[in-house]
Amino acid sequence: MRAVVLVGGVGSRLRPLTYSVPKPMLPVGHQPIIERLIANLVRGGVTDVTLALGFKPQPFMDAFPDGTCSGATLHYAVEPEPFDTAGAVRFAADASGIDDTFVVANGDVLTDVDIAALVTFHRDRDALATIHLTAVEDPSAFGVVATDANGLVEKFVEKPPPGTAPSNFINAGTYVLDASVLARIPPATRTSIERETFPAIAAGRRLYATATDDYWIDTGRPDLYLSANLDMLLGLRAHDSCDGVAPGATVSASARVHESLVSPGATIGDDSSLVHSVVLAGAVVGAGASITGSTVMGRIGDGATVTGCVIGADGSVADGEVVTAERRPDPDAT
Repeated sequence: MRAVVLVGGVGSRLRPLTYSVPKPMLPVGHQPIIERLIANLVRGGVTDVTLALGFKPQPFMDAFPDGTCSGATLHYAVEPEPFDTAGAVRFAADASGIDDTFVVANGDVLTDVDIAALVTFHRDRDALATIHLTAVEDPSAFGVVATDANGLVEKFVEKPPPGTAPSNFINAGTYVLDASVLARIPPATRTSIERETFPAIAAGRRLYATATDDYWIDTGRPDLYLSANLDMLLGLRAHDSCDGVAPGATVSASARVHESLVSPGATIGDDSSLVHSVVLAGAVVGAGASITGSTVMGRIGDGATVTGCVIGADGSVADGEVVTAERRPDPDAT
C-alpha cells in the first residue's frame, strides 16, 4: 500500500516555531511529527510514502538520508509552486507513479486510526474516495460531513450555526483514494480536495466516510501542538508514549519538572519550574525561571516568568521579565 503525505504548508499558525523548523519536523514526544504519522501508516500496511513538499523541503531530505522513515520507503515530490491539497496529491502521485488505491494524510494530523480498516471499508463499498471522520463537541467551527447509514456522504455543511449541524463529525484529514480520482484533478493547478474534488465525487454518489473514536489531533495550532506533546507524556496514545526528560537534555537536580517535556539539547537551570510545558532542543531556561503552559525554543532569563506563550528559536525573555499570553512577544519579531 502506498501513501501521499501533505507536508508542503508554511505552518503560519505555529509561528515562530516554524520560522526555523517545518511544522511536520517539529517534535511530538521527542520525535518529529512526520515520523509518528508515518509509523501509524506503516502499522496499517503502508510500505511506500511520497512526501508532497513545498515549503523548506531540504530539512525532510536531510532528516532521512537513507530514504526511509519509520519503516516506509520515502519518495519526495517538491512542488514548483503551491497547488493546494488536491493539486499536491496529483503532483506527488504523478511524480512517484502511483497507479492503484492509495492513502492520503495531512502532515499535521496525528491519529491512531486503523489504516487497514479504513482501506477495507473503502473497498467493501466500491468507493472512489473515503474520508476518515472524527467527532467534535462543537462542530460550528468546522466543515461537517453528513452520511447515510452505510457511510455514503450526502452533504457537507461548512461551519453550521450552533444547534443546526446535521452531525458532529468532521473531516479528520486521512483519506483512501482510488487511482482514478487523479484524473479528476487538473495537473499543476491549484485545486482543493475538500472544496472541489470531494463534492464532485459526492455528487456522483461514490464518496464515503467513516467515523472512529481513535485518538486524533490537529497539531497546527500552538495550543494543540502543546497538547499533542503532553498527550504523549500522559499515555493517551494507543501505540506511543515518551518520558518527560529526553536523554541528552541537561536538567538541574533542583529544577521542578511537572507534566512537561524537555528535549535533547535543552538546558534547564537551578531552581527553575516547568509546568505543562515543552522545552525544545537548543532552548535555555535560566535559574529560578518559571514556565507554565508554554512552548519554548529560545532563551528564558534567570527569574523570568512565562505563561501561555510560544517562544521561537530567536526569541528571548530577559532576566526577571514576566511574559503572559496577553503580553507575549510578537511572533514575527522572535
